[in-house]
Amino acid sequence: MSPLPVFLLSRADGLMYVYTSQPPSPAFALKFKEEAACRNGLVEKILWLRNHAEDTSENSENRLFERECAIPLSGDLSEENTTAALETSIQELVKHALIMPATGIMPEEMHNPVNTTPVELAEYQKALRSEVVGELDKHFGISDHELRTKVESKIDDAMQRTPPPKIKGHNSEVEVKKFLIDEILGLGPLEDFMLDEDVDEIMVNGPDRIFVEKSGRLMMTDRKFSSSDHVRTVIERILMPVGRTVNERMPYVDARLPDGSRVHAIIPPLALTGPMITIRKFSKVPISMEDLVYRFKSVSPAAAEFLKLCVHLKKNIIVSGGASSGKTTLLNVLSNFILPSERVICIEDSAELKLTQVNLGRLEARQQGTESKNQVSIRDLVRNALRMRPDRIIVGECRGPEAIDMLQAMNTGHDGSLTTLHANTPRDALARLETMVLMAGVDLPLRAIREQIASSVNFVVQNGRLADGSRRLLELVEVTGIEDNIIKTQTIFKFEKKWIGEDGHVVGELLPTGALPEFIRSIPGRFLEQHAHLFKVKSPTAKNEEAAQ
Repeated sequence: MSPLPVFLLSRADGLMYVYTSQPPSPAFALKFKEEAACRNGLVEKILWLRNHAEDTSENSENRLFERECAIPLSGDLSEENTTAALETSIQELVKHALIMPATGIMPEEMHNPVNTTPVELAEYQKALRSEVVGELDKHFGISDHELRTKVESKIDDAMQRTPPPKIKGHNSEVEVKKFLIDEILGLGPLEDFMLDEDVDEIMVNGPDRIFVEKSGRLMMTDRKFSSSDHVRTVIERILMPVGRTVNERMPYVDARLPDGSRVHAIIPPLALTGPMITIRKFSKVPISMEDLVYRFKSVSPAAAEFLKLCVHLKKNIIVSGGASSGKTTLLNVLSNFILPSERVICIEDSAELKLTQVNLGRLEARQQGTESKNQVSIRDLVRNALRMRPDRIIVGECRGPEAIDMLQAMNTGHDGSLTTLHANTPRDALARLETMVLMAGVDLPLRAIREQIASSVNFVVQNGRLADGSRRLLELVEVTGIEDNIIKTQTIFKFEKKWIGEDGHVVGELLPTGALPEFIRSIPGRFLEQHAHLFKVKSPTAKNEEAAQ
């Protein structure tokens, strides 16, 4: 790393982050901002430092969090000395960055970095595991409760015969028993992460690299599998209850855990670093629209009320977004507004939605196994669903030729249908729909496909994940028709980013654009009067007053 030239900094659009050992001082940062704003616009050229501090507040038990503070530019800030001052400051920052580089895994970024098992205890656990498993191989056809009781009994007997080594600072008996139960009945080194409600996703890149996403932040863990075979054993344990398998002929698979968590596994020769597992966890407590509005601040109250209205009026909605942007969560929330009197058919690749309707039919696709005739695709299920007298059809995710059947369902009396797809913007979502329809091999001109999309889809809701890991509704777009072979849309709500807080939190608001949805405009009178306030744009004066409060 070498000092950056001043001209590069002066043309920078964003902030420069480096690690530093300097204590954070938010109060000083604010004071420096005020000073810099008075000196030739230097407020836009402030160098920011990212610093780790320990949160010891009552509600957060020693959790690490990131705070950002400004460091003053070295030397005189007068106009003639600005260049030299910037050069000196950058050099100082470089020194800090070389001591604590911003790349690589910092000790603070590891999950439980000091929770290591002594070699002597690890060897004892391995030997005892082989002994207990060897005795259990003779027992078949027993319930989970009986199996757990038997495993605990065998572990106790084995530890009585061969007591664990006594190691200072370790409760050997408790640690050994927990380790063996996790290994024999659970998911081994992943078990603690499955129980941690703050962990959203678990990623295994071979036996010795396990990452987790915790509270929106990705971090490497100190946990490891003993070997690639150990990873394969855990994969088989996940797949066995759902009747799926993974082997060299079918080296990848999607599945789900009993708690609804979504699992993807892939093995060599496709996975070069060893067997890989990705587990997407879902909240055990159903998330409501109130949670999205007031707890997570993902949706504004006005947008939430409007989405509820769209579902009640049976508008066809596509939830679009990138990976881990909250699409499935929002789809679950929207489904809660469906009336109990309606019949819903839900179709998924791997069941993960948590729908609560009374008259609900759930269908799950069957992946291709060793024989292609065993495969049942989402498209097959959509066609079958049309014969099941649904009022609405919910497809967990459209990703292929089933899009044409979904559009036809939306356009033939199954209004109010919902689905998700991967796209970065609402316009990209509509373009992806075109591509997926073409994947079905239908012999239709592009204009006919676009007319089908324009007449079937009413709204596209765009979700996104911001730099701080938070998930937000970024844009809500209405599809208004087609003109000159181009699908016309209008944005009803759009997220406006305002600033990045000192803790790295992105501050912004989902605001109405002032555009009135066509279906509301077409229903004049009292209905229009009741809902016009949802789309009213705040004046700059009102915004400033709210900000001051």
